[in-house]
Amino acid sequence: MKRKWVRRSIRLAVFLVILAGAGFGLRQFRQTRAEAALPLATAKKGDFLVLVRSRGELIARRSEQLSAPLDATDLQIVWLAPAGGPVKKDEVVIKFDPSRMQQDLKEKNAALDQAQAALDQAVADSRISGDQDSLDLSTAQYAMEKARLEAAKQAIMSKIQGEESDIDFGLTEEKLKVQQAANVTHEKSGESKIASLKRARDTAKAQVEFTEHQLSLMELKSPLDGVINYMNNYSQGWANAQPFKVGDHAVSGGILAEIPDLSTLQMESKVDETDRGRIAVGNKVLVHVDAFPEKVMPAALVSITPLTEESFTEWPPTRSFRAYAQIESPDQRLRPGMNSGADIVQMKIPDAVSIPAKALFTKAGQPVVYVKKADRYVMQKVQVRAKNPDEVAVDGLAAGSMVTLTEPVPDGAASDKADKKAAANK
Repeated sequence: MKRKWVRRSIRLAVFLVILAGAGFGLRQFRQTRAEAALPLATAKKGDFLVLVRSRGELIARRSEQLSAPLDATDLQIVWLAPAGGPVKKDEVVIKFDPSRMQQDLKEKNAALDQAQAALDQAVADSRISGDQDSLDLSTAQYAMEKARLEAAKQAIMSKIQGEESDIDFGLTEEKLKVQQAANVTHEKSGESKIASLKRARDTAKAQVEFTEHQLSLMELKSPLDGVINYMNNYSQGWANAQPFKVGDHAVSGGILAEIPDLSTLQMESKVDETDRGRIAVGNKVLVHVDAFPEKVMPAALVSITPLTEESFTEWPPTRSFRAYAQIESPDQRLRPGMNSGADIVQMKIPDAVSIPAKALFTKAGQPVVYVKKADRYVMQKVQVRAKNPDEVAVDGLAAGSMVTLTEPVPDGAASDKADKKAAANK
């Protein structure tokens, strides 16, 4: 009986040793696996930029609008340059249907040709009439001179013949006067007719020129280099407004498109009241456009609004300043209205050691990091020099150190946590 009890005690002791070893091994496995899975980052040394982060959108400080011509009617769009595409100065961007204007121009040209022909005929008739009047006047002058010579023979003629000669001279003189008056009348009448026909010709010419001007307005050209954005067409009501497209009719004088100058692109951002004192005109800015996250565009802060603007898009309402940064070399893919972020450089700290903001922790009110050394993590106190939304500049840490981005689990904490979770589930 005693021997049997001893064997049972030995078996129980061996079982307890095996169980303790398995528990210890499991704990070590959990801790090792947890530590091996911790994300790491390298402390880097270099210029640390103290940033003020803001959000906003791209705007163009200069833009030109294209309007439908005032001197034209029945304007139907038959061609448009691709919306949002780049355009060059003097490049055609909008075409209207020119068929009606072309027909009007043919009719006006025909009327002008007819008026010119009538004027040419009147000038020719006036010249012929003038030549005939000159001939008739010469004939009348010759007849009068001949009658004067006959009347001068009175001394050698009989009295009756002399009186007849005087009468003939008087008649020829009257005929000459009548001819001279007729010539003046013919000349004035011809001049009046020609003047009237010239006015008709000039009117027809003006109508042709006006129609040609209207026809030239059937094509709208870009006044500058930029991109073209079409405005909404409200002819079907505000609820159904859409950008102008081929087939739409335009109202004379209505705004059809806007062409912003890409060389004047600026980043308009909202700066919180608490950050206003940290920035100033002239600060460098790093612009991040949401559409091109891989590209960072350098800019410079050119202006800040003197007063705040209140926004009610969130509660409680917020107040912010508007800051404008001029992009140094705008990418040709940029367009006004693109959502963007701006990192305003407040200052630069040279030769600073920086780590991700997630790698900084607090223990007993002191900032610390966890440095990987061999197969374990060692807590190390640091001093914070400056902070950014993503990075922190610290003292007391060597460049190249590997730090954790999550806080390591203390010995036994992982298993205790698992046991508590199991107990809670029960």
